[in-house]
Amino acid sequence: MIGYLNGTVKFIFDDNCIVDVHGVGYRVYIDSRTLESLNKGQEIELFIHTAVREDSITLYGFKSQTDYELFAQLITVSGIGARTALNILAKMSSKDLAMAIWQKNVTALTNLPGIGKKSAQRLILELKDKISTNSMVDDDSEWMQSDEKGNPLEEASEALSALGYTSAEIAEVFSKAKKSMSTEELVKFALKELNRFGK
Repeated sequence: MIGYLNGTVKFIFDDNCIVDVHGVGYRVYIDSRTLESLNKGQEIELFIHTAVREDSITLYGFKSQTDYELFAQLITVSGIGARTALNILAKMSSKDLAMAIWQKNVTALTNLPGIGKKSAQRLILELKDKISTNSMVDDDSEWMQSDEKGNPLEEASEALSALGYTSAEIAEVFSKAKKSMSTEELVKFALKELNRFGK
């Protein structure tokens, strides 16, 4: 089972590239954002997820171990295939995606390609506990330190999402907020920080 490749980018196609490793070319499927950053002749290191089926062996490559781990989690969710998982990672960073799932931010998740409301709910239900305890997010961050009710952060996040803010913007501003803030205080603080409505 191939888990890692270190070689040279030989050819680049629409959704994959050929990585030359000592004269052997491996076809590796990569998310579009990463693929666009590649150049022929470039030295590259990739973490590899090997998908084995009866009639094929497919390699999926990732520049970081975090992306690799999140991809592996995504494809365990019912209805999320490898191509959908790659498209998700192309649109949102692993950290932002992990934050959106942990915050139960359905609005942010449904903005991702191939993800409807039911799929977003499945992502949250099946991955929230796994993601909140791994290296994709900082468990010591104050925005994750809400009590079991979790209402202030979740409600403020939903309110800000409805106003058009992204998961990344919300998470960043919440990292500056005090844990003891109420929903209203969080929203007011966030809007002031984001300079949409001023004071």
